Amino acid sequence: MEEWLTTFEAARMSGYELDYIRKLIRAEKILGRKWGQAWQVNRKSLAQFLSQMENRGQKRGRKPLQRNSGK
Repeated sequence: MEEWLTTFEAARMSGYELDYIRKLIRAEKILGRKWGQAWQVNRKSLAQFLSQMENRGQKRGRKPLQRNSGK
């Protein structure tokens, strides 16, 4: 049986932003399906994608904004 994640869980697991997860689904780089009003991501396809990116040495997603701590 296949295991599905919410897009939020996929974002948390991968370190990608939620919008980037959705972009990967639309580009068919990871397997996604619509369940009711929410999208889900196939865990295996996400793991394979992350492995490919790691093997290529590409950085994952956009870097978080640097916030000035007021020091």
